Amino acid sequence: MERLPLLVGVTGGIGSGKSTVCAMLVGMGCELFEADRVAKELQLQDPEVIAGIKALFGSEVYHCDDLGVLSIDRKLIASVVFSDSRKLEALNRLIHPKVGEAFQREILRCAKEGKRILCKEAAILFESGMYHELDRIIVVAANDGLRLERAVERGMGTREEIKRRMKAQWPQEQLIKRAHYVIFNDGTLDELRAQVEQVYQSLESLVASL
Repeated sequence: MERLPLLVGVTGGIGSGKSTVCAMLVGMGCELFEADRVAKELQLQDPEVIAGIKALFGSEVYHCDDLGVLSIDRKLIASVVFSDSRKLEALNRLIHPKVGEAFQREILRCAKEGKRILCKEAAILFESGMYHELDRIIVVAANDGLRLERAVERGMGTREEIKRRMKAQWPQEQLIKRAHYVIFNDGTLDELRAQVEQVYQSLESLVASL
């Protein structure tokens, strides 16, 4: 009988370093499902999602170039949803069920291939309700000022835009209270890796005990 992998959520606010932590976990042997990346792919590839987004934000959010390549104005959508909670909720209702279906397919693939740990990286793991199906939750945390600077440096928006996004997300303290593991990304890369290794060893021990 195929054994399901241990399902581990990885979340944290904008600029916390989720992707860096996930890259380290992959290097240690975990599989990775990037919920936010899958959501972005759906916005360009799924006809139902595309139609829904046009209905919510207008057809002008999409552009098709001379080669027929479709693109989407994510900055325009972000500027709307992070100041209009109803639009954000409607967008999430449109996309999250399909992301969930893709995650279920990934679980089955991991089970078939004998993979032991599957991490699900998602910015709004708790807000979306995605955490219910997971065995363990890792929260990546950093102080707000550092997160803001990182997000600005990575071109994720202006300071004001990023502050609005931070405000729209759950407070970091609330995430930490719900976590099984908290990784603090306020120091050096080596310090971060040491914390990730500790968490990975704990997950490996848990898998071995099941």
